[in-house]
Amino acid sequence: MTGETRQTRLRDALRRARIEAADRTAVVVELRDAEVARLEILNDALDPLFSEIPDEVDLFDRGISRGDTPRLWVDVVAHVVMGRDKRLYRFVQDTRFGRIVLAESLEVKAIVDAVTDYVARRMIEREHALVTMPLPGHAEPALALDTGAALPGTAAARPKRRNVWVFVLGFLAGMAVLFGIALLAALQSV
Repeated sequence: MTGETRQTRLRDALRRARIEAADRTAVVVELRDAEVARLEILNDALDPLFSEIPDEVDLFDRGISRGDTPRLWVDVVAHVVMGRDKRLYRFVQDTRFGRIVLAESLEVKAIVDAVTDYVARRMIEREHALVTMPLPGHAEPALALDTGAALPGTAAARPKRRNVWVFVLGFLAGMAVLFGIALLAALQSV
């Protein structure tokens, strides 16, 4: 074979490879666009739910991210992503222990119901947190009168004394351990 024939075959093979790569890229882009379109349909179906949430509740930040894997974010830790077949909606939540699937369905209504339940649970958690935590700048009446000093011999003074003794004993134990290590090091070097 001549050198020109090899170059022609290589050039043709490169052209075919580029066309195949462009076709695959176009398919991937079309699939991603289809995913985004399905997530936008779900996002529109969630509009009535999010319109009912009071303005002072700032837990939820809904939006579609269009990265390599498009996602419809409900809040910071929960989002909807499309399954491998690009038709299955998967509602997931990121936790300390990994990602958990809250709901999966081919139907928008089932995912809307799952998101509605999730939003309701998050709002109840928020209410409980606000009830147990005082607002900044508002002291409870019993704490407002407390000067911070406990009278000697009272129950409030006992934990402070106990904390001092725990500190002193811990300090002495640490010194004993360091002394023992130094003694062992000195004996081994002899």
